[in-house]
Amino acid sequence: MRLAGKRAFVTAAGQGIGRAIAEAFVREGAEVTATDLKGDLLAGLEGRTFALDVTDRAALQQAIRDAAPDVLANCAGFVHAGTVEQATDDEFDVAMSLNVRAQFHAIQAALPGMVARGGGSIVNIASVASSIIAAPGRCIYGMSKAAVIGLTKSVAIDYVTTGVRANCICPGTVESPSLQDRLRATGDYEAARRAFVARQPMGRIGQPGEVAALAVYLASDESAFTTGQAHIIDGGWAAG
Repeated sequence: MRLAGKRAFVTAAGQGIGRAIAEAFVREGAEVTATDLKGDLLAGLEGRTFALDVTDRAALQQAIRDAAPDVLANCAGFVHAGTVEQATDDEFDVAMSLNVRAQFHAIQAALPGMVARGGGSIVNIASVASSIIAAPGRCIYGMSKAAVIGLTKSVAIDYVTTGVRANCICPGTVESPSLQDRLRATGDYEAARRAFVARQPMGRIGQPGEVAALAVYLASDESAFTTGQAHIIDGGWAAG
């Protein structure tokens, strides 16, 4: 198994991409600690599971120190809809706190142990809607995910000689409860879904398991020569 002997810590593991990653890590032999703001969503996951608010710095960092992960998968995030004029300061603060600051704090907690053990892998979930492409109505979200890419690259270069690697995954549109909520919020679910599919050159929306497969590669020793990269998995959206 590709992750045998590794300890992994996964945030937002209750559903969507986070859950798919946690399940894939378990299948590949990792000892997984899986967390989510809503602890009930973790039912059925193997490994150690508990509720965790990643915006609570003290709780997050203590949980990570206790888990001593070889692999850190930062999956928590918030998708804000709106332009720069429509966004409020509160929405900006929420997005930056959850999408960026929580990853920053998680990495701070994981790094000392990884360095002491001679290596580790950090996998941050960013987005293709970031510094890669501009998605309409995603101002705050795009800013925050661009920051995740910058954070990832900075950690990668600062720790490249320690054996610690940092990469981020930049998904396009992926099936998830969050996507379903956003489609319903438009008031015309079917029309919104058709629009989302239409912008995908492959003609379909991505699946969480496809993102998880990439996360397994980045967490494993197979990617030992890969660090500081933004790995796009978007069905060709950014290629157009």
